[in-house]
Amino acid sequence: MRQLVTPAIILARTDYGEADRILTMLTPEYGKIRLLAKGVRRVKSKLAGGIELFSVSTITFIQSKASGGLGTLASTRLVKHYGRIIRDLDRTMLGYELIKQLNKLTEDQAEEEYFDLMQNVFEGLDDAAMPLDLVRFWFQAQLLSLGGHTPNLHTDAAGDKLSADKMYDFNFEDMCFSQREHGRFNAAHVKFLRLTFAGNPPKVLTQVQGVEELLVVLMPLMSAMSQNHSW
Repeated sequence: MRQLVTPAIILARTDYGEADRILTMLTPEYGKIRLLAKGVRRVKSKLAGGIELFSVSTITFIQSKASGGLGTLASTRLVKHYGRIIRDLDRTMLGYELIKQLNKLTEDQAEEEYFDLMQNVFEGLDDAAMPLDLVRFWFQAQLLSLGGHTPNLHTDAAGDKLSADKMYDFNFEDMCFSQREHGRFNAAHVKFLRLTFAGNPPKVLTQVQGVEELLVVLMPLMSAMSQNHSW
């Protein structure tokens, strides 16, 4: 049987039998796959070191003959472990939450962009100086974008270009801003959203002046957009 090799990130692990585990893994080429890791819970297992959470590994596996069936994990090699995440409880808990959310939302044929998304999340969580709210905010924005729900950040509900000297509220029905004299959002908020939805990694967003103040205003907006799309 042909063996396939790919980078992989673990999304879920389920104990099976006395020493095995069923792994749900995200890969750039094969999407989301489910593999049986035989004997991985034994102390001397050669597979265990390459299937840590918050890690990127190179795996070799054998696909199931049945469509959607369970494949078999043949070997693993740890490429990078983001060990600083598990040293901080808040970062660990957010990491678990975002992994679970991505696993729930993605189909088996997940695009490569989802793998890149998860890797960028690990990079952000592994950086002790990175605000956790920024990681969550960025993650939600990328999920919206990948799901085809990017807001219109260039024209308002009337079709006019967004202006630097006007205030806006957000129109969730049309996924765009509406001009309001005493609106909550200004040009700085719009600019930050544009940078976020452009796919810049979280590290780039930390360089924006006043990022924490911007997040205070924009986090409820991002959460509401996500909830509107059943997240």
